[in-house]
Amino acid sequence: MSTVDALPRNAANHVPLTPLGFIAWSAYVYPERTALIHGKLRQTWQATYRRCRRMAAALQHWGVARGDVVAVLAPNTPALYEAHFGVPMSGAMLNALNTRLDAPTLAYILDHGRAQVLLYDSEFAPLVREVIAQATHPIRVVRIEDALFEGEHGDVGDIDYETWLSNAVLADDGTYAFDRREDVDADRPAAAPSAASSVPHDYSPPDEWDAICLNYTSGTTGSPKGVVYHHRGAYLNATGNVIACGMPRHAVYLWTLPMFHCNGWCFAWTLAALAGTSVCMRRVEAGAIFDAIVDHKVGFFSAAPVVLGMLINAPSAVQRRAPHPVQVVTGGAAPPAAVIEAMEALGVGVSHLYGLTETYGPSIVCAWHDEWDALDLTARAAIKARIGVRKLNLEHATVMDDAMLPVPADGVTMGEIMVRGNTIMKGYLHDATATETAFAGGWFHTGDLGVMHPDGYIEIKDRAKDIVISGGENISTVEVEGVLYRHPDVLEAAVVARPDTTWGETPCAFVTLKAGRHTDAESILAFCRAHLARFKVPKTVIFGELPKTSTGKIQKFLLRERARSDPQA
Repeated sequence: MSTVDALPRNAANHVPLTPLGFIAWSAYVYPERTALIHGKLRQTWQATYRRCRRMAAALQHWGVARGDVVAVLAPNTPALYEAHFGVPMSGAMLNALNTRLDAPTLAYILDHGRAQVLLYDSEFAPLVREVIAQATHPIRVVRIEDALFEGEHGDVGDIDYETWLSNAVLADDGTYAFDRREDVDADRPAAAPSAASSVPHDYSPPDEWDAICLNYTSGTTGSPKGVVYHHRGAYLNATGNVIACGMPRHAVYLWTLPMFHCNGWCFAWTLAALAGTSVCMRRVEAGAIFDAIVDHKVGFFSAAPVVLGMLINAPSAVQRRAPHPVQVVTGGAAPPAAVIEAMEALGVGVSHLYGLTETYGPSIVCAWHDEWDALDLTARAAIKARIGVRKLNLEHATVMDDAMLPVPADGVTMGEIMVRGNTIMKGYLHDATATETAFAGGWFHTGDLGVMHPDGYIEIKDRAKDIVISGGENISTVEVEGVLYRHPDVLEAAVVARPDTTWGETPCAFVTLKAGRHTDAESILAFCRAHLARFKVPKTVIFGELPKTSTGKIQKFLLRERARSDPQA
């Protein structure tokens, strides 16, 4: 062993990476700066840090330990933001639940993750009642009574959130511990006092590989899979967001993206690293978004293309153009160039990031080159529609063929997008087989098809299951959809394969028209013929509302079923 190899790792030169240190830093350096805005609430970093440590103490008092799961069912409110720190400070995993799921699915998730505690917003009291009745795993419940919720207060749970937090008291040594005399539930034994039941200033996990969060995939073709994140990956992706998005210190961020979606793409932790300000939003509405951007000087927000469409098509009386620079980060699906053009016309720059639940959200970004600024708007939008290159925190991103060899960088040859690095999930909870399959060959298999351009930028073309093979030719549904979105009457569009006796498959377009617009299939097809190769033009157009998942993604599997069975198709 060389002298260098013999140098030891020790407490002085190695501390586990965790985003929990971000909030401790912000509270220490910028204690009076605003961390959270929610209606009339203005909450400082110092107050937020204290509340998070109180939450950790309360959870430990209830017996929550390292590796346990704590679930939260809430819209984008301060309580859910605080849980991103308070839950892992207790040693547990945060499971931020999708508020759009039904009771059986939520019950399945709570049972599968074996959640010990559920925090829920009062708005969801009827749903939680059903969930608790269907779940088989015992769970303790805390009600969150948000001041901006105007409905009836919840009636499910052991205690309300504010009372629960207030029962954790500051000890003389600077730690927080739960005041056992204030325990409201006499029927449950209180946790025995111990050193482990208090939360110090400088909490970090024993191992950075410890789990910090549990997120569930949408489960559109089967039961949801539990994706496990670790502290190291959360730290790296949160800081990677700063670089990828060009975020400054004290950035103001609007929460249009659900925090339950890949933990808000790790931006909850990013804002703590920047001592920034989170503007919370219970409801995603066009007018409220425009107002918040202007009133709070919001510089950044994240949104799926469907939200961008909502802003673009909002009534002119609602739209407001900010006098300061605004940047939106979009992902979930490749944004059509027409959407990017329209957002820039509203004064909002668009950055396209690509990722999956398994990659902590964004992992590939369309890193911008200054010389592209000289291009016209259409050309710039076409470049931004590409997903780009790996974020700095991701070690490798490529496109490979079936033999797991890189495809030529010709912008034409398709393969599967594969990634690897420190911001890839630990694996799927209780599913070793699915984990092994996802990591086959030492790469994470995304299931998305793309091409590699000569400049090294990746462009997504389709999900592997969504590609249309017509007469032996591969047709990218993303490309066809991009053309459909340019039609002046089209609000939303999706293209799937329809069985055809002659060609094997042909493209079938499902289209939602903008309010007050009227057009027919021939107009849509004529527009496509003017912008696409003949074999790529849809053979069928079906009008109507598009089915979506709980996270706003179009459910193409339902459209494929309809394309096979609907007489219109």
